[in-house]
Amino acid sequence: MNELIEYTINAHGGLDQWRKFYTLSAHLAVGGVLWAMKGHAGAIDEIDVTVNLLEQKTSHIPGEAWHTAYTPNRVAIEAGNGSVVEELYNPRQSFKDHTLETTWSNLQLAYFTGYAMWNYLNTPFLFARPGFEIREEEPWEEGNETWRRLRIKWPNDIHTHSEEQVLYIDKQGLIRRQDYKVEISGNVPAAHYLSAYKEISGIKIATKREVFSIGENNMPQPGGPLIVSIELSEIKFR
Repeated sequence: MNELIEYTINAHGGLDQWRKFYTLSAHLAVGGVLWAMKGHAGAIDEIDVTVNLLEQKTSHIPGEAWHTAYTPNRVAIEAGNGSVVEELYNPRQSFKDHTLETTWSNLQLAYFTGYAMWNYLNTPFLFARPGFEIREEEPWEEGNETWRRLRIKWPNDIHTHSEEQVLYIDKQGLIRRQDYKVEISGNVPAAHYLSAYKEISGIKIATKREVFSIGENNMPQPGGPLIVSIELSEIKFR
């Protein structure tokens, strides 16, 4: 395993502690301009989420009436009793030729939020899985801090924003920023900032996330809008 990834995993609580659990659930307060752009203003402002820590499965739960069911090859909206309201197989193919301005169906929203939250909440522990290609790049200075950087190539079987992404890791081994291009939305480059870490059941979790478009000099665009914000509370491992 890459030395810096191992250091980062240990800083977040370590694989032994992580492997004690099967699911992670949380309440999300979600904001940013993306949702209105995609035709879903207010749809997920306050919502619960559960991710599986062994398989690529996510469920967003706005209430008792319905919930989403995400896996890479199928996404569905299900009623509270488990019956299927609507479903879509091979959902990623439905985003062909999409741009940042293209609106999403309900199932496309469920796919995006499903794979995104699965990756966010399983990071950095998913990098212990086989198939990732990892190399360290030159360190990065931002503000008054220096962060080490890892360029990571995802295996094809894990759905995520883009095949290659960059992690920025501080001296304590915590992830402070993650860069990617959102392939299903016009390959827009994004800088995703993580902060307000809390220790839950021996695992450190970033409870605040903010995403901005990347402009010149590898920095968020000055005066640019907040694309996505996520605040996590009521975090539970099971």
